Amino acid sequence: MDIKDPIDEPFLIRQFKDGDQSPFEWIVKKYQDRIYNLCRYLLVNPQDAEDAAQEVFLKAYRKLKDFRPEASLYTWLYRIGVNTCLDHKRKARSESIKDQSFAEELPTAEPSPERRYQSKEIGQAIRVALEQLSKNSRAVIVLREVEGLSYEEIAEVLNTSVGTVKSRISRTREELRRLLRKKNAG
Repeated sequence: MDIKDPIDEPFLIRQFKDGDQSPFEWIVKKYQDRIYNLCRYLLVNPQDAEDAAQEVFLKAYRKLKDFRPEASLYTWLYRIGVNTCLDHKRKARSESIKDQSFAEELPTAEPSPERRYQSKEIGQAIRVALEQLSKNSRAVIVLREVEGLSYEEIAEVLNTSVGTVKSRISRTREELRRLLRKKNAG
């Protein structure tokens, strides 16, 4: 099964519920990179993100028989992903483990060394600012700006209203601007 082919997800889920476990492999292949990236942005540490992403798919595998297609599979996995990352953050906090900063620089299309340096500096400033946000603020801005989810999808993932999502995004953007201005002034 090619993951780029248009697939009837409800049909695959029915197959899985009927005992055929092969559709789950397609689900993992289709969504593994996006789930890992979500975890990477929310947890910062690459190893923690990898562990969380694996946990997301384990939870999804166990819960897929209970999945109801009122929500999209994509949104359902993101909800599991956000909740798993929040659980990891709580556990890390209770164990007094501090997040590590990103080790990788953001990719850039510009080949010049000056542009690469500027991109790296901007990327680092954004990562530092993201790390200073609360877990809820980081989640909402990553889901919107990095993952490109709609307000409605974010509301579904975070189990809140669209209005709350819009106000959180607005406040988080302002907080990021303030943090970045503070960085540039200091």
